[in-house]
Amino acid sequence: MKDNRPIWQLTVNEFIDIVNSSTSKANNSQLEMELKLSEEKFVYGLDGLAKLLGCSKTTAYKHKKSGLFDPAIRQNGRIIITDKKKALELFDKNKK
Repeated sequence: MKDNRPIWQLTVNEFIDIVNSSTSKANNSQLEMELKLSEEKFVYGLDGLAKLLGCSKTTAYKHKKSGLFDPAIRQNGRIIITDKKKALELFDKNKK
């Protein structure tokens, strides 16, 4: 749209075009961000582990304490880094 008309002067089709173009741009940037996040090799903290496993933070903590993910987890003090690929392999291997 080239002119600076107020929104109330737009036709329905012009308004729909504007909304569609802005939502497609937002969807594209969201997809790019999700793709970037999925390419990361590690997740951080119990929140990251819980999100990776699709469970609560408490359940992720229980799995961590059980030693199930010890080969995939590096911890220094309160900082927890988990290798995503290795954690999922261990989780699949040790299904009950």
